[in-house]
Amino acid sequence: MKPGDVVLIPLPPALVLALLPGSFQNVLICGISTQLRDLQPDWDEQIGPGDPDYLVSGLHRASAVRLSYLYSAERGEITGPIGRIDSQRLIRLRHRLISALT
Repeated sequence: MKPGDVVLIPLPPALVLALLPGSFQNVLICGISTQLRDLQPDWDEQIGPGDPDYLVSGLHRASAVRLSYLYSAERGEITGPIGRIDSQRLIRLRHRLISALT
């Protein structure tokens, strides 16, 4: 498992943003939702059939990556990767999060 992987956990699908340091080996993830009506411009990101990384993402419907839905998951909570997003999309999402935290 690595940043950019789309994974399954007991919650909705999620995107791995980073592997966190420390002895707990947690993973920073953000939720992915098929509810597209409340997308926050320049924050959330939609991924759908028209996007080059949609097929390899493992998602079955147009979805929104929700940066406001952050979670620190233990590795044991994650079933495993189902797909992957484009590295440029991951960088864009990370930069948005960094900008909000600084």
